[in-house]
Amino acid sequence: MDDNHQSSETSDRSDLVSENGKNSKSIVCQRCGSKVLCEGTALFAEKELFLPSMRKKSNLSTTEASVDGETLTAHWFVDDMFTFENVGFTKDVGRIKYLICADCEIGPIGWHSLDDKKSFYIAMERVDHV
Repeated sequence: MDDNHQSSETSDRSDLVSENGKNSKSIVCQRCGSKVLCEGTALFAEKELFLPSMRKKSNLSTTEASVDGETLTAHWFVDDMFTFENVGFTKDVGRIKYLICADCEIGPIGWHSLDDKKSFYIAMERVDHV
C-alpha cells in the first residue's frame, strides 16, 4: 500500500512540474482559489523550510516559545516578488517574512528570507494547482 501511495505522489508531482522544471499549472490559494502564480512562472525547488501551521495573518506574527508547524521540502521558487499574481507578506518574524494569500490572508503558504532579496518559496503542499 505504501508503494502505491509513493508512486501516486511521484506522478502527482510530474503532472505539476514541466520538463524545464517549471510549474505546468497555475498555483492558487487552497482556501479561496485566488491565483498566486501563473503557469510556467516558478521553478520546482527542494529546500527544507519550516513553516508555522496555517492560520489567519493576525495570528502569524506572534512570537511564541514553541511555534506549531512543519518542515516542508517541495516548493515553487521565484526570484522576483513581482512574479506573483496575488501574495501578501507578514511583518518580519526574525529575518523571515512569511507569504500569505493576499485575498483571504491565510498562510503561511511560503517563505522569504530578508537576507536573500531574490528568493521566494511557495510550499507545494499549501497551495492548489489548476
